[in-house]
Amino acid sequence: MNYFEERARQRGFRLIAGIDEAGRGPLAGPVVAAAVVLPDRYSHPEINDSKKLTSRSRERLFEVIRADALAVGIGVMDAWAIDELNILRATLLAMREAVADLQVVPDCLLVDGNQSVPLEIPQETIVKGDGRSVSIAAASIVAKVSRDRIMEIYHRQFPYYNFFKNKGYGTAEHRRAIREHGFCKIHRRSFHIKDTTQDNYELIFQ
Repeated sequence: MNYFEERARQRGFRLIAGIDEAGRGPLAGPVVAAAVVLPDRYSHPEINDSKKLTSRSRERLFEVIRADALAVGIGVMDAWAIDELNILRATLLAMREAVADLQVVPDCLLVDGNQSVPLEIPQETIVKGDGRSVSIAAASIVAKVSRDRIMEIYHRQFPYYNFFKNKGYGTAEHRRAIREHGFCKIHRRSFHIKDTTQDNYELIFQ
């Protein structure tokens, strides 16, 4: 999990930030990005792609990462921004915001996926990087836990949709709630639901 970090260090970089996001696919809520700068040669046996971890493990590792990291930054783009920009552009801007939120200025970025962050900083995109780079894996955990906490706050404002459980994803329960109550202010209107009367509905992403 340190291969990409070590390769960057061999090229002379010292403050290497892993970047990942959470929440590209849900029907509601923000997309959240995180940037994490870890100490040189940092490793932790449990840090991995957030999707492979239980909620309890993510919460615990979130605190470990916050304690151990040299810097952690968060970027958030809400549903309105997603609808205005489209999900890809909003995600990249959330990543840029996360880098700006760091307490240090990184000299290299390791970015999950195949899209570069719109910044004049040397960077490497890594497909499935959250399972291949410890820095990106740490960022995936921070982004996921941060977004889940936001959705739990929204649950208190809009309890009909049970955001505490579904976190804005298109579960059958969530779709039924949309049919019964319509959209709330954090639903992504650009994620059109063609047919909310069927469980196998189709989403169209603008």
